[in-house]
Amino acid sequence: MNQYETTIILTPLLSEEVAKEVIAKFSKILTDNGAEIVMEDNWGLKKLAYAIEKKSTAYYHLTEYKAQGEVIGKLEIELKRDERVMRFLTISLNKHAVAYNDKKRTGAFNKKKTETVEAVVN
Repeated sequence: MNQYETTIILTPLLSEEVAKEVIAKFSKILTDNGAEIVMEDNWGLKKLAYAIEKKSTAYYHLTEYKAQGEVIGKLEIELKRDERVMRFLTISLNKHAVAYNDKKRTGAFNKKKTETVEAVVN
């Protein structure tokens, strides 16, 4: 199984609860097709770099998961069908990206900074 990351941009006209329901729908599609969700990160309502469909803000959500390749096609078909999804991007993570994400999740980068600060203080 390969590891993937999908970022979904939802229309800002949704309430917070409806946005969570939409994300839950796509997470269910992944798990029903045998994917293992590694991490989900809801970024919330953010300002867009440029207007999409005459909207300047949108809800962002990032999902990292392990799945077979054919699951991606099924997920993307459902993303295209849902009118609440403004944009989405799915990327395949190589071993370096997976290692980086693991370190980021465990806080390994922050530990190095605190060790360096302690060494300077002492």
